[in-house]
Amino acid sequence: MARAKEKSAFVCQECGADFPKWSGRCSECGAWNSLTEIRLPAGASSTPPSAAANGYAGAQAQITLLSEVRVQQTLRESTGLDELDRVLGGGLVDGSVILIGGDPGIGKSTLLLQTVLRLQAQWPCLYVTGEESLQQVALRAQRMEADLAAANQITLMSETSVEAILAHCARQLPRLMVVDSIQTLHTEGLTAAPGSVSQLREATAQLVRFAKRHGVTIFIVGHVTKEGALAGPRVLEHMVDTVLYFEGDPGARYRVIRAVKNRFGAANEIGVFAMTDRGLKPVSNPSAIFLSRHERPVPGSVITVTREGTRPLLIEVQALVAEHPGGNAKRLTVGLEQNRLAMLLAVLHRHGELAMFDQDVFVNVVGGVRVAETAADLPSLLAIVSSFRTRPLPDGLIVFGEVGLAGEIRPVTGGPERLQEAAKHGFTEAIVPKANLPARPIAGLNITPVAHLSQALAIL
Repeated sequence: MARAKEKSAFVCQECGADFPKWSGRCSECGAWNSLTEIRLPAGASSTPPSAAANGYAGAQAQITLLSEVRVQQTLRESTGLDELDRVLGGGLVDGSVILIGGDPGIGKSTLLLQTVLRLQAQWPCLYVTGEESLQQVALRAQRMEADLAAANQITLMSETSVEAILAHCARQLPRLMVVDSIQTLHTEGLTAAPGSVSQLREATAQLVRFAKRHGVTIFIVGHVTKEGALAGPRVLEHMVDTVLYFEGDPGARYRVIRAVKNRFGAANEIGVFAMTDRGLKPVSNPSAIFLSRHERPVPGSVITVTREGTRPLLIEVQALVAEHPGGNAKRLTVGLEQNRLAMLLAVLHRHGELAMFDQDVFVNVVGGVRVAETAADLPSLLAIVSSFRTRPLPDGLIVFGEVGLAGEIRPVTGGPERLQEAAKHGFTEAIVPKANLPARPIAGLNITPVAHLSQALAIL
């Protein structure tokens, strides 16, 4: 008997769209060289059957008026880690699926094992490991000085088959499950290798369906590419409820977790942890750790207040300007968008009458924090001018504001909260956009509003 021939399809790694043949560009999302070939079993199809083929026989969708939908308050369970609760929007929600990614060795498995150890007293937990042995997981728990004899609600499982994992969960239903990692899992229905686009998509889909049907909270660990994005198709981030990213250098002491997507809370929220020999420890006052303690004011250093989610955070922006011997001058940023630096230098040349075309400019955010908002525009420019002129800014000064192409200083969101945070940490002077001037004075803080870049430079 002749064996049925396997079929193949091509899937975009960015958006997950299927195509019958390869092409250089995905017609759905426009990404180049993102189509990857997958093998389908005999009789399978890469696309769903059409409406004409199945006729939707007997399929009648349930239609409900919006006014008739009963809205219940979402119950949350604390993880025992305040910073993780903040990133998740207040705690864990039954039936939610959380995808967490980060560089190797940054602390993903450590954080999740800590969460399991803290919740095992009230929640039956299952820790599924596809990369490490059970002994390695137990040794990590011992390093955290966990009482393994009292951890009778935690079950470990070393398995890579999605069907075997879900069959065990159906028999002994846990409330919390950790899958470490999704790249090691495979489903029996596909012949592709674990970690391929088709395996990642199907394995995640099965876990999401199980979580929603049985109300199980699932943490999924995902590998990241060299660019720092989660490996695999971007459709994984759309399938889950929450996406968390570890930021920072794995060799540094402090770790930052950022929520880039959250259906149960605010996106772009961050949590700060300190890595110790006993695991990750939440940092209750992160503003204090991101500020350098200089004995006296130094050129090129400016303190600003960034707003990450609902939290105002004090950070230090440092700049170094050095004369370039010849050729194209260097422009390098760490923690800020590099293209925005080029735009700000052009604004400084046009409206501040300071040309940097023959100067190397380096801008760094202290502590490994990544700032995506525009409130760091004015602090970055003032730090550059301070380094260029070798003139330190006054001690106790706080600066924030967006800089437009016309040189205007535009307001940013959460101005009063930023100023309150600065005053709480002992800052006495502030340069802010004119539209962010608070209606009531803030005790101990002298606020100077500016409307144009030239005004800010003149003050200094």
